[in-house]
Amino acid sequence: MSSEITKQIQEIESSAKKDQKAKLEKYKQLLSNIFSKQKKDDLQAFLAHLADEETPLVISRQLLSEYAENLAKLPEELHKEVAEYSLAKLENRVVAFEEQVSQIRENLANIYERAEEHLKAAAVLKGIPLESGQRVLDPKYKATIYIRIARLYLEEDEAYQAEIFINKASILISKIKSRRLLRQYQASFARIQDYKRKFIEASLRYYELSQADLNDEERILSLESAVICAILASAGPQRSRLLATLYKDERSSKLDIFPILEKMFMDRVLRKEEVGSFEGVLKPHQQAKLPDGATVLQRAVIEHNLLAASKVYNNILFDELGALLDISADKAETIASRMISENRLEGSIDQSQRLIFFNSKKSNSLVLWDKHITEACTTVNNILEILEHRHPAFVKEVSDKIK
Repeated sequence: MSSEITKQIQEIESSAKKDQKAKLEKYKQLLSNIFSKQKKDDLQAFLAHLADEETPLVISRQLLSEYAENLAKLPEELHKEVAEYSLAKLENRVVAFEEQVSQIRENLANIYERAEEHLKAAAVLKGIPLESGQRVLDPKYKATIYIRIARLYLEEDEAYQAEIFINKASILISKIKSRRLLRQYQASFARIQDYKRKFIEASLRYYELSQADLNDEERILSLESAVICAILASAGPQRSRLLATLYKDERSSKLDIFPILEKMFMDRVLRKEEVGSFEGVLKPHQQAKLPDGATVLQRAVIEHNLLAASKVYNNILFDELGALLDISADKAETIASRMISENRLEGSIDQSQRLIFFNSKKSNSLVLWDKHITEACTTVNNILEILEHRHPAFVKEVSDKIK
């Protein structure tokens, strides 16, 4: 500790014992001088005096507010060292200095975040007293801190920790009107569902963001994330509806991953070589292996191909289905059985004949084909009606020749 600063503090205390206003002004002058010199020992010595319980709160609170504000003006490394020391010294007196401690923590977190030390930044922000009840805080401020902590954890793939703070923000979000903050919350929530492999929910959230008031690049990235999550989702009616929504969005056709989206929407069987290029756009957590040894993508493709096969075949042997899906016959039976029991696949299994019977509706591609034929016939009929109205003699002549 700086003996020079200690001496000056003692002189202030002895010279203005009763005049608190004069004492405060002298302290402010000393504080200004200390920050102008930017010496770590002096800064720490002054902070230690402010943290001392013998220093009157009416003095220490005002000075600590100025101290916290000036810390941010110091060179970054010095700021970090002094801020860490300050938080350690004030740890037992947080209740008395909640506002000042919060300011120090926010500024220190900024340093860690700029250095991409996200976990340290999150740990610092977690120490901000938001639930002490000692002061009334704006819901927006609390939500901002919670969402920021969640985003920091997500940068390090700590989805479990991020979810804790997003859940806290969820309680406050109905009171928030800031669009920017709401978008951050929605993006964080979507990413958490993504990490938890709740791909349907994540895709829906990403798609909402792709239609929000973001810049073009952010909207396209959100749309791409929505498509990726939809592709990775478990096959079934809900996923089919989601694929249809994404496929019909005209922006999707401009994405590099549109070909695989189109094949999935059309219920076409995907080959191994077609999946390889898509695998390259996946994030590490989306490439994780499941308990059965398959990756998330492999499971999604197998289930999709099984669903696609159900639109083409009335029934199929286990061995033939296994060959089609590039897995063993027993595994094909297990997957089909699970999908049927979860109402994601319409059909039944005859184990004695080793057969799967499908009872599915037409594929999307056949539905589209029927629609196109209907539209073509309707158009021809409309043309004939117009000709008959404008040139009845010509139509009668042609009709007679046909007869």
